[in-house]
Amino acid sequence: MNETKTAAVKEEPKKADAVEKKTEAPAKAEEKKVPEAKATADVTENKEEIDPDDLFKHRVSINLTPENAWFTPSEGGLISLKIINAEGEEEFFERVVIRRSFPVTSPDEFLSVREPDTRAKGRGAEIGMIRNIHIFDQKTVDLINAELDIRYFTPTISKITSAKEKFGYNYWEAETSAGKVSIVLNNPFSNIRVLEDGRIYIFDMDGNCFLIPDPAKLDRQSFRAIEIYI
Repeated sequence: MNETKTAAVKEEPKKADAVEKKTEAPAKAEEKKVPEAKATADVTENKEEIDPDDLFKHRVSINLTPENAWFTPSEGGLISLKIINAEGEEEFFERVVIRRSFPVTSPDEFLSVREPDTRAKGRGAEIGMIRNIHIFDQKTVDLINAELDIRYFTPTISKITSAKEKFGYNYWEAETSAGKVSIVLNNPFSNIRVLEDGRIYIFDMDGNCFLIPDPAKLDRQSFRAIEIYI
């Protein structure tokens, strides 16, 4: 008799546990639905913020020639450009930026003409490419070269008057076409570049570029300063 009551008592907590679990299950299910609904709302909100057309908007870079591109000086010594774009429509740019794709090896070829960089839009899109600057008339060539000379200012070194090494850095004093300059190199073996035609380009720590057109024409002291690196 006592054993029967004991068994009944033991079963009652189990039944109570089962009732509690069944009661908790719907509550947990409801809790799961809340984040899922929130996630769905977030996705819907993000979709509303994105314009699908913006994902495919981009400028088509064209081959710039005298037949579809006209460069003119603008106010402040800048360059303006009028083109016939890939859609056959006329476009005007108050200011354009010109960069060399291969400034050392091919300074007159593959010039990238771009919109200027802005803080709002970031890097300017490429409008077109000039395969060779000499396909344009001399007036246009002079206009473009004046812009490039400013952007790629490269003084010519005629003499290295002093060359010292300290704490792994090389310190040079040199006479150039732009006057006397101080040049600091952190790794001459990578900062000094010799081209196939014998010209030497030197890039200092500040990003400045210097040119030695013919190292054989340097005086003995100047040549000894660079001899080990070429």
